[in-house]
Amino acid sequence: MTQVHSFPPVTDKSVTKLILGSMPGKASLAANQYYAHPQNVFWSVIETVMSVGSELPYATRCKELTRHKVALWDVLKACTRTGSLDSDIVESSIVPNDFENFLRSHSRIRAIYFNGAKAEHIYIRHVIPNLSNAFAGIAMRRLPSTSPANASISLADKVTQWKVVGNEALPKSL
Repeated sequence: MTQVHSFPPVTDKSVTKLILGSMPGKASLAANQYYAHPQNVFWSVIETVMSVGSELPYATRCKELTRHKVALWDVLKACTRTGSLDSDIVESSIVPNDFENFLRSHSRIRAIYFNGAKAEHIYIRHVIPNLSNAFAGIAMRRLPSTSPANASISLADKVTQWKVVGNEALPKSL
């Protein structure tokens, strides 16, 4: 079992949308980059829905995300797991990120998108009970995981569902 820690968020004060994963996998941790595994289609999906080139340097892709008013982070600050899969996360080791302070300092966020079911599950179970009512109205939506472990959904279907993140208009509810 290995104790792992997430990265700081990719963000700025203008963001209105937040994409949350669960915890970076081994390839991402080694590269110190979100979604660095070559078979993770996150950056390919983002390229299609927001025209952020997946071939761009990582720092440029991150800057382009925030230019599109999208922040990127993980639900977990730390956890213990045996591998890279969400199913490897030891539930009793979960330490969520500080969303109360993050959302307070990013008051324009109106929508949270989860990159897969595990991120949504952890957020609902470990974050929402500790959030103040001020953040109860933020719309939330689970999207299909871009992980290579989620091969049951085609790239085309993932792109179709992820298009909601690229829409200019903020949803009233998701």
